[in-house]
Amino acid sequence: MNKIKNLIIDFGGVLIDLDRQKCVDNFAKLGLYEVKAMLDVYHQHGFFLQHEKGLITSADFRDGIRKSADLDVSDEQIDAAWNSFLVGIPNNKLELLLALRKNYNLYLLSNTNAIHWKWSCENAFLYDGYRVEDFFDKIYLSFELKMAKPDLDIFQYVLDDIKIDSSETLFIDDSADNCRVANTLGISTYAPLACEDWSHLFDNGFLKDKLNATTSI
Repeated sequence: MNKIKNLIIDFGGVLIDLDRQKCVDNFAKLGLYEVKAMLDVYHQHGFFLQHEKGLITSADFRDGIRKSADLDVSDEQIDAAWNSFLVGIPNNKLELLLALRKNYNLYLLSNTNAIHWKWSCENAFLYDGYRVEDFFDKIYLSFELKMAKPDLDIFQYVLDDIKIDSSETLFIDDSADNCRVANTLGISTYAPLACEDWSHLFDNGFLKDKLNATTSI
């Protein structure tokens, strides 16, 4: 196979650690108990999904929370509960990204929303004077693209936009569904476990031979 030249990396669960239960508990404290059914580690539902796809604004999202809870809660309370889903990015993963950029084209492809992304830019990527744009060649976010994984269109859009060869591309995402769809376009995939240190993929400066263009490992 062709040498891997491009890395497309997921955000939640791959870079940033998540705490779904803490988020569910904090929304419950505000009086919103339906979150557990709408909030999935891999794919959201209801107005959470609409927000993730950029189909509603952050203001609309907050109003949806208030209407569902039937409580007068502030924007700040809602944002704090929502952002408690995000734990942080371990420094070793940020260091890995910087090292990988020396040998690969590096792209972020994330299903995320404006509130989470704002918090992440202000908190999660602040390492040794770097900012989020220093870690990637380009960033693709579902709420900006109005598309979300595992829809085929979002993968095709990324390939077309940066004009890369799928056979030279590795996609790292913790969702089996997302990896399966990426495989159909000839993209190699790897699905790490929660909190996994996936730097072992790059031992000795090259990808392990068992990667292939049609099978997740």
